[in-house]
Amino acid sequence: MVNGQTVQDLGVKIDDKRDRVLVDGKTVKARPELVYLALNKPAGYLVTRSDPFGRPTIWNLLPAFPGVNPVGRLDFASEGLLLLTNDGELSFRLTHPKFEILKAYVVRVRSEVTTADIGKLEKGIFLEGRKTAPAKVRSLEAHRGKSVLEIEIHEGRKREVRQMFEQLGHRLEKLKRVSFAGLTLKHLPSGRWRHLTRDEVQKLRRLAKMANAQKSGTESG
Repeated sequence: MVNGQTVQDLGVKIDDKRDRVLVDGKTVKARPELVYLALNKPAGYLVTRSDPFGRPTIWNLLPAFPGVNPVGRLDFASEGLLLLTNDGELSFRLTHPKFEILKAYVVRVRSEVTTADIGKLEKGIFLEGRKTAPAKVRSLEAHRGKSVLEIEIHEGRKREVRQMFEQLGHRLEKLKRVSFAGLTLKHLPSGRWRHLTRDEVQKLRRLAKMANAQKSGTESG
């Protein structure tokens, strides 16, 4: 029924903003338009809707997108690439550890990270009684008692990268996510956002689908 009238013609047009549509007595709502965003989160912003202490959140940087939520998290002091969407299925597949979606970070450490330290990170270290998955680590710069490294992981444990370095006695001076599921900042300035392109969304969907298929194959094998 549309606006109280039974519809028998297939060609009837419906205005989803004004018309009331019922099927078997239940209201039918139009599926919201899917939104996919990339934000270059600055340090000093919370990934939350509001903060009781009045600290700034990422929503101070974004227009109002109803139903759009972050894909994973970056903590208050961290910066870099943050994806947001109202596509719940894709968000789940990009963040659940079993799908092993890769994320890369550049870290600056206030000490010298040795080859032995890198080896430990690559093999996995124990955090809260559980070993981290092996990481890929590459030294980018080392001088004057400071180190800059790139680390790639597929887990999403809370503050995982910070805790991994702290477990080895290194305090992070800066943590920046530079890629997520193959997407990068692409010169997106700090504090700015953009819509993902259709090609980028399709690549994310293919990656999530492929990861799901690979995981299912491993479990069945």
